Amino acid sequence: MKNRTLIFGSIVATSLLALAACGGSSGSSSSTESAVVETTVVTETTIPEIVNPLTGLPNTDPSTLTRPAMVVKIDNHPSARPQLGINQADIIFEENVEKLTRLAAVFQSEGSDPVGPIRSGRFQDINLLSSLIKPLFVWSGGNEQVSAAIKKSDLVDLSYTVANKDGGFARDSDRSAPHNLIAETTKLWTLSPEGSTAPPAQFSYRSASDAAPATAKPTAGVKVSMDGVKVQWDWDATTGEFLRLQDNTPDVDTADVQLAVPNVIVLEVEYTNQYSPTSKTLGGGKVYVFTNGSLIEGTWERTDRLKPFLLKDSSGAVIKLTPGQTFVEVARAAKTAVVPVGTNPDDVKFL
Repeated sequence: MKNRTLIFGSIVATSLLALAACGGSSGSSSSTESAVVETTVVTETTIPEIVNPLTGLPNTDPSTLTRPAMVVKIDNHPSARPQLGINQADIIFEENVEKLTRLAAVFQSEGSDPVGPIRSGRFQDINLLSSLIKPLFVWSGGNEQVSAAIKKSDLVDLSYTVANKDGGFARDSDRSAPHNLIAETTKLWTLSPEGSTAPPAQFSYRSASDAAPATAKPTAGVKVSMDGVKVQWDWDATTGEFLRLQDNTPDVDTADVQLAVPNVIVLEVEYTNQYSPTSKTLGGGKVYVFTNGSLIEGTWERTDRLKPFLLKDSSGAVIKLTPGQTFVEVARAAKTAVVPVGTNPDDVKFL
């Protein structure tokens, strides 16, 4: 968006009066009339476009710009599918838990009423999510050690026991416990502590004029072996998004819309066991970034849990994403199988 400002100024030539005096005779005088010259100077100022911090897309609702990020722990057990709200999240992290995965869906630019099914938190959530700067953390609870750690952390506790009524928590009668706890993001945002602010951007985004880096390679997608879940992302050139499948089945929400995002990031991390699998998201490792139909391989770095992941390609340049939603696979090392262009995904085996 551009704003043109007209600056009008006038340059006035000073009148020069020359008086000629003739000695002993009647004097004569001459004068010059004031000359006025008006010029118009046009300057052009570019006003930066206001974008949503977690997607890089233009903001269409100013009321959302200052609200904090909300992280909802969403169940990914087969009995919890299809889930509610997965297509509305700005960012989704998929974590390994006990022989299965769980989603940490981050909402900021828009919400979902209802959202869920909601499940418990893990130790790994503290380091993974702290760069969102005091996000609202929506979860069903956890064991004594995990609950104590989360309550002492930067995450704002909006668990079922804390925000049950005011957060719109309810049990979905069409599902069986414990895969039936849902809530409403609209109500949960009203519980934001005083002084809550919007999160900083977690990734860098390319502009329309940015050319693809030399390190980018065309790709047809990727297969990632998460714990207990075979995840597949297929590039759809028509929509410009990667489509998600789980265990060879399209991953859809309750409206039967397949989960599709323009960006998929596979972070290779080390997992330890602290009551349950715990990802080490401080330090560094290998990263695969799938965006705009291309794969960019590189490294991730992170030395401060309050700072986002820094993604760099093999040349050392920061990797830029396509504006839009991002799905992050927090995967174990050597579990990523890239699908080359022109290859049938069925011919690429999971690692």
